[in-house]
Amino acid sequence: MDRMTDDLLAALRCDPEIPAPDLVAVDAADRLLLDEAAPALADAGPGTVVVVGDRYGAVTLGAVHRFGLAGVRAHTDRLTGELALAENAERVGGAEAFRSLDALDPELVAGARVVLLLLPRSLDALDEVAGLVARHADPAVVVVASGREKHMSRAMNDVLARHLGEVRASRGRQKARVLHAAGPLPGDGAASPWPVTERHDDLGLTVRAHGAAFAGARVDIGTRFLVEHLADAAPDAAHAVDLGCGTGVLASALAAARPEIEVVATDESAAAVASARATVAANGLADRVRVQRARGTAGIADASADLVLLNPPFHVGAAVHDGVARELFAEAARVLRPGGELWCVWNSGLGYRPALQAAVGPTRQVARNPKFTITASRRV
Repeated sequence: MDRMTDDLLAALRCDPEIPAPDLVAVDAADRLLLDEAAPALADAGPGTVVVVGDRYGAVTLGAVHRFGLAGVRAHTDRLTGELALAENAERVGGAEAFRSLDALDPELVAGARVVLLLLPRSLDALDEVAGLVARHADPAVVVVASGREKHMSRAMNDVLARHLGEVRASRGRQKARVLHAAGPLPGDGAASPWPVTERHDDLGLTVRAHGAAFAGARVDIGTRFLVEHLADAAPDAAHAVDLGCGTGVLASALAAARPEIEVVATDESAAAVASARATVAANGLADRVRVQRARGTAGIADASADLVLLNPPFHVGAAVHDGVARELFAEAARVLRPGGELWCVWNSGLGYRPALQAAVGPTRQVARNPKFTITASRRV
């Protein structure tokens, strides 16, 4: 890697990410990806390069500056990553050379000759991306995909090989490795299977999910536990928020059970938002559930909700960290009107009750099973 690119990468930041141990804006997988993709990028024409999964902008901006690219299309599932890319571009330059696209859809990859991919941990997420590329990119497309070796598996090669006929692995470097893939398979001209659909008769819901959505079309056990107790959650509520909505199960269950309630469902994951919209539509609830991509409760007015539902994540990137949950508790407190309640389900070992009480208000235990606790925190 040349000195100019090294200096540029050193200037990148993770903002607005929540600080976490070992959090860095650039890692070995980013650097190796740029090096391994160099021959393809050197010959890439305007508008033919796509970057998927860039965490904070290292790959997009590194490629733009090192190879003088223009018309790059970028998609990052997490809104935090998309915002970090934009902020870093303002800091180091290059904002005019790329555009971020929210949706993982044909527009993202149409006509692409080079796709740079930061490998997702989920094989379903990789399958959706690889299938999209095979169906809609240029037939001569090459995919250069990188990851940390500890997060990679042979199954990733197999997933890529379902859609692209040539798959090979590079030599590792600094505990990172790259997979090269090319040759879209003819059979991939069929319609995309995503989002997948699963009917849950016990909940009276149909769930639809894209590859990167947490739990897929299943219903995770924490969410299911909270659904079982929704009948008691602020029974007079007229306005509710499903915070960190995932596939939209809580929002859909609440709206289906209470025809008088309006729900805003929000998540920073593009896959979650697309999944939640599909779930809401599948259950005939689009007139009363609005789904939006946002960090926390951005775009929701102060003191406007009677009820907030939350099954908080406990990771920042790959690190186990309670910073996300604590930030969401504060976000819930902001949008709750006095007397409104935050109903939260959490792994009992995390011991969130004091944090909930401090951020929102008096907190009581609603239910507990061997793994999870449900609490109701009243805004004062």
